[in-house]
Amino acid sequence: MSDRVKVAICVNPMSGRDVRRLAALATNMTHEAKRDIVARIAAGADACGATDIYVAREPFRIAAAALEHLTLDARVHVLNNPIVNSAIDTETNVLSFLREGCRVIVSLGGDGTNRAIVRALQKAARDPAMAQQVADVHLLALSTGTNNVFPVLAEPTIAGMVAALQASGQLTEPALKRRAKVLHVSGQRASEKAHELPDVGLIDAVLLRQDHVGNLLPFSAGLIDRILLTRAEPAAIGMSPIGGLIERVGEEHDHGLLLELGTEADAARRFRAPLSPGSFQQVHVKNVTRISFGVAVPFAGPGVLALDGDRDHKLLDGSALAVEIRRDGPWIIDIEAAMRWVAAQGMMAPSQ
Repeated sequence: MSDRVKVAICVNPMSGRDVRRLAALATNMTHEAKRDIVARIAAGADACGATDIYVAREPFRIAAAALEHLTLDARVHVLNNPIVNSAIDTETNVLSFLREGCRVIVSLGGDGTNRAIVRALQKAARDPAMAQQVADVHLLALSTGTNNVFPVLAEPTIAGMVAALQASGQLTEPALKRRAKVLHVSGQRASEKAHELPDVGLIDAVLLRQDHVGNLLPFSAGLIDRILLTRAEPAAIGMSPIGGLIERVGEEHDHGLLLELGTEADAARRFRAPLSPGSFQQVHVKNVTRISFGVAVPFAGPGVLALDGDRDHKLLDGSALAVEIRRDGPWIIDIEAAMRWVAAQGMMAPSQ
């Protein structure tokens, strides 16, 4: 068994910078701010025993520049992967981290970034040679995106500390971590040019009428037909609070929530929800149903299926995709709970 303590830092250079921010009141996440976050993650990981820190090359040299002149005991590895300037870059980087022996990944991004990470892990899990590696992956997702439910707001220094403690095998308390819920999409693609299936999401699958694949503008509430949520959080932004303001479903709950939307005339509930930062829209909810794990929910065309905000799948008239929720994502560590447990064990300040 290797005695190396490896931590990967996965940076989406475009998170928090897309056109959706122009149509809302969201702040802009600069490259400089991300460099500071990467440096603090690395410092925390280094202080807690990381021997190797892995990042990947990207157009703005965010991670590489952050670590270039940082004084660390850990060895820094910058992987030189091909760049195509899409979510495929994130998937490529995750697979490279796995091949390098990393089982702990700290991500900088939003729901879409982490969706790409989990999509890469799901693809790798279908390879018998990599399945065991994927089963042990732990993800610490830090928020730098637009609409964020999956990643958390946490001090990067502490996230780096927890990442190294996990990578070294010291976080042995099972209650500190839980597998992520994942939306699994299956069915027949509309065309060979359509996005690949099967696909995954982390927070929401949304059926939009009269919309189109690739649209980056915020959702219009009047076009939403149905929403399947793994998490319905009243304190979130986006699709999640539409469910969360009616019935909260947290990441700890072993079910999801399906919402059917309609018009003002046929709605059972009418209220304003924050669909984008600082931007509210009136929603009309007809039905709300709890959905158990493994239940296939149909999303029928015509329309577009969006996953975690990305309109990726065209649905033709008479066609349908199926979406179901499973708890088979990467292990997610509760950063604050982990540090409380570490302190209670005397790991950071042992008695003399």
